[in-house]
Amino acid sequence: MGGKEDPNMIEKEEVEPPHERFSNVQGVSDDLEPKVKKYLRGDRADLEVVKDKRLKGQLEFREELHGQTAKNAAKAEKWLMPCEEGYLEAEGLEKTYRIKQESIITEVDILSSRKAFDIVLPDLGPYTVDYTSSGRHMVVAGRKGHVAIIDMKTMGLIRELQVRETVRDVAFLHNLEFFAVAQKKYPYIYNSHGTELHCLRDHAGGPLRLQFLKNHFLLVSINKYGQLRFIDTSTGVAVGYHRTGLGRCDVMEENPFNSITGLGHSCGKVTMWKPTYGAPLVKMLCHHGPVTAMAFHNGGHLMATAGMDRKIKLWDLRKFEVLRTFTGHAKSLDFSQKGLLASGNGSRVHIWRDSWGDQNYSLYMSHSMVKGYQVGKVAFQPYEDVLGLGHSMGISSILVPGSGEPNFDSWVANPYETSSQRREKEVHELLDKLPPESIDLDPKKIALPKPMRRKEKPSQKEREGEMEAAITAAKGIRLKKKTKGRNKPSKREKKKQEVLVKAKRPFLEENMKEEQSRKKQRIGDEEASLPKALQRFVRKKGAVI
Repeated sequence: MGGKEDPNMIEKEEVEPPHERFSNVQGVSDDLEPKVKKYLRGDRADLEVVKDKRLKGQLEFREELHGQTAKNAAKAEKWLMPCEEGYLEAEGLEKTYRIKQESIITEVDILSSRKAFDIVLPDLGPYTVDYTSSGRHMVVAGRKGHVAIIDMKTMGLIRELQVRETVRDVAFLHNLEFFAVAQKKYPYIYNSHGTELHCLRDHAGGPLRLQFLKNHFLLVSINKYGQLRFIDTSTGVAVGYHRTGLGRCDVMEENPFNSITGLGHSCGKVTMWKPTYGAPLVKMLCHHGPVTAMAFHNGGHLMATAGMDRKIKLWDLRKFEVLRTFTGHAKSLDFSQKGLLASGNGSRVHIWRDSWGDQNYSLYMSHSMVKGYQVGKVAFQPYEDVLGLGHSMGISSILVPGSGEPNFDSWVANPYETSSQRREKEVHELLDKLPPESIDLDPKKIALPKPMRRKEKPSQKEREGEMEAAITAAKGIRLKKKTKGRNKPSKREKKKQEVLVKAKRPFLEENMKEEQSRKKQRIGDEEASLPKALQRFVRKKGAVI
């Protein structure tokens, strides 16, 4: 009659059992199949040999759950990461490093072809370059005081100024609005309008290199006397000051994985520093000559160094071992977001690629500048297949297919952010700023409990002081008054002596044990020093005479 439906029946029809909920994993489209295989945990287990029905059902459920997880991850990658990097591909006997920039520019689209340029400024060089974390803007600085900010999307000049001093390095701070310039005597901080905001007089001594640790808001500088300084740009407080003790240093890079600062010295050593520790965390001999360049991979476990001994080395920082050695000079090195390695020396630039993911780098591209250009700085533009070059005659950029990350996360780095988004992001970054103490070689150790330290043995003076304190405390003990005949002065004095002996006993026993151990060690050393022919007359342990 009426058309009423039982609500209990509706609930029973809507609910699916767990094993049926994940049974449609096999229905994967052809374009998703390679991505699903990437996220699967190996081949599917053979459950026919399992005799226990309960265990078999549990394993089947887990297999279906893993398959559904892989499918969801593949779908997320398809929709959230729609672009893939593209590399140069050679046909037949053709080599990718023989393909010239002119051939690449003619094959790419119009917008990409505009990213390759060559700006000649012969009177103000040599130049150095740096990019913002989003890759939208580039700051260039000439040795003779010329500083400029360029929008890499529109290729428009945002600001240009002349500081009328020698400029050795330049670095963006947390965003476009602020950048630091290493000038003749001190580092200076400017805003995007070209206004001088701060002169860091504590960083005196002729700064040679600058680095900015964006997760910690720390500006790092190294001067010609080998003095390393850290300053918090959000508060203006000096966080660390270290004397390297290895002379002049003009090679400095930051490890993006753990924010460790690496220095390359003229003695061939590479040292790694953190602001809150006065000595280097790592000191390793990398070259038999001055270190000329170094770079860290984004993964943090790979480092490239170049020296005057005509060698470029790749290091595994987990074992501190050499993975591969190339022959050649390099004035500057840089890793791209996808792991390509660029090296610049003289008028030539080489790009190396790890084709199979086993750190076996091979030559990928080669580019020759105009004869007479001396490349001083190479830097990959984030989220673009572009390599920026600072050289003696100005600045240039070349196209390097496959170097940049094709998909950007707008919460991390947004090339198209507005001014309001930039201000909001700045507030979030300040709230999420990490303390300098969190910088460590292995950042995963921060969340682990601190290991217990073995108690160090106290010195002789400390033991004597502890014994005197124990004797003084024992003398201050007041004895109870006892009944008649048991409270005689002689008995009270005897009781006091027993209390003093009891207080001294632990210290005397410890001294006796140390004396016995020293005696045994001395006897063992004397026996070992005997000639081999006389050692057979040494008394054996446990021997009865």
